[in-house]
Amino acid sequence: MSAKIDIGAEERVFVLTGAGISAESGLPTFRDSNGLWSGHRVDEVATPEAWKKNPELVWRFYSMRRREAMQAVPNPAHHALAVLESRLGQNFFLCTQNVDDLHERAGSRNLLHMHGELFSSRCEDDCGEPVFPDQNLYESESVIPRCKCGARLRPHIVWFGECPLGMDRIMHEIDRCHVMIVIGTSGNVHPAASFVHWARQRGPWVRTYYVGPELPANAAAFTEVIQGRAGEVLPDCLREK
Repeated sequence: MSAKIDIGAEERVFVLTGAGISAESGLPTFRDSNGLWSGHRVDEVATPEAWKKNPELVWRFYSMRRREAMQAVPNPAHHALAVLESRLGQNFFLCTQNVDDLHERAGSRNLLHMHGELFSSRCEDDCGEPVFPDQNLYESESVIPRCKCGARLRPHIVWFGECPLGMDRIMHEIDRCHVMIVIGTSGNVHPAASFVHWARQRGPWVRTYYVGPELPANAAAFTEVIQGRAGEVLPDCLREK
């Protein structure tokens, strides 16, 4: 029997998900595979410098990730969070470090992708053209599309060295949550690894839970750690009494 995460009827819940929840749907975590892709370090295909040096290689990498994400399906943890949102309404907020769309496909709506979205593209020069949905694969330089301004289109992804998206909204939601649930993160990547500390600083009434098969680096900051695969334990943890 899994531990229970108690949530009051009027309490606000902040959820943070990391690569672990997507890994349970079969999407690779590059941290676990020595950070390599086709002989290249991930930071060689996921930095602004990499984009300037070799946009074709970068787009081949993200085309591969798009192809893999299209084949993946949401797991029971994704669905459990969507059910929780339907129960809590606007008292629920989901922040994900993941760039796939598995949460959306499970039914989550009130969410923010702090590291960008895999199935969106934008102008490399931030000329003012809006981010737009994009599921296409660009595996050679000749097919990389151009913005109306003439610059190339890049993946709508926060690369190493770039600022996460939506931090003002994230801070606002942390400042008013009563319960924080963190799922499948390493506790090493900042600023996300600091969210639990920021929540706990508000006072002892904020309850913080971690769910995942392994202890994160920041495990000591949580009120309770629930070890196990999220898809196996989270549905029971969140089930109404």
